[in-house]
Amino acid sequence: MNFYHSTHRHYCGIDLHARSLYVCILDQQGEVLLHKEIKARPEPLLTLLEPFRDDLVVGVECMHCWYWISDLCEEHGIHFILGHALYMKAIHGGKTKNDRIDSFKIAMLMKGGNFPLAYVYPKEMRATRDLLRRRTRIVQHGAMLKAHVVNTTSQYNLPPNKVNLKNVGAREQVRATFADRDVQHNIDLDLAIIECYHRELSKLGEHLERQAKQHDPTSLSVLRTIPGVGRILALTMLYEIGDIQRFETVQKFASYARLIKCKAESAGKVYGTQGNKIGNAHLKWAFSEAAVLYLRGNDKAQRYLQKLQKRMNKPKALSALAHKLGRAAYFMLKHQRVFDEQRFLKG
Repeated sequence: MNFYHSTHRHYCGIDLHARSLYVCILDQQGEVLLHKEIKARPEPLLTLLEPFRDDLVVGVECMHCWYWISDLCEEHGIHFILGHALYMKAIHGGKTKNDRIDSFKIAMLMKGGNFPLAYVYPKEMRATRDLLRRRTRIVQHGAMLKAHVVNTTSQYNLPPNKVNLKNVGAREQVRATFADRDVQHNIDLDLAIIECYHRELSKLGEHLERQAKQHDPTSLSVLRTIPGVGRILALTMLYEIGDIQRFETVQKFASYARLIKCKAESAGKVYGTQGNKIGNAHLKWAFSEAAVLYLRGNDKAQRYLQKLQKRMNKPKALSALAHKLGRAAYFMLKHQRVFDEQRFLKG
């Protein structure tokens, strides 16, 4: 957890909502100079901040609508910081909660050096990252639709179809499976959505790759050298990591990617682990998938996994392999070097 320690003449804490903002501005002594609710629009916010623009820092909690305030501050040369929502809740949680109190607490955390920082993702890559995350959701929904087709076949005790529903011919075979018109209509609805998803996702994948080649083609090429890492996994790693230089150590990167578990310890006693869900779930998925795909058709990697399994069970061995791939990706991006399998398996 990193805290904001810089000092300023004015500290502006904003409790952010989709349609309104509650703004609190403090001076260096902690005196409240302004405490007011306004509409969530650029003009009233800039008007409110104008008298305090001299050495001002603006801080908001990381939620879904922080983008426009970050962009506004960048455009007008106002220092902006983003607060980690989970850590902020743990720090300033209290008995009474409302927008006025929250904005004051945010400003006080900034002034006192207790404001937990979140990463302000670069504006030029932000929309592409969100588009990639949207793609992941659509792929997951497509998998649910395919599972529904399979489950419906089992529900009516029909022979299992082993066709791949990604293919047009396979989808046509399933269209005449059920005698009941309503059941078939149910399946046809699934197939129509799957077909639409398949068509749109193909175009989307090409678009995302073109964007990545504009944003950071070198890092994309470096990640693609990992065996088993294809286009989508490389894109996910690239956009979820962002600037690799923001991670001072490989340990911090592994923690962010959910590749390690943190001990819960007190008075010399270990009480298990905690914070397993803190971090980037997309990176956790990407490296876990990469570990499985790395093993496919790779005898050296499979022997390495067997070596790990002598000390742990298979799920833990796969997690250890994912962790090792994450560490490798960190140093590859840090030094812009391609994957070295001999060095990877030797360590």
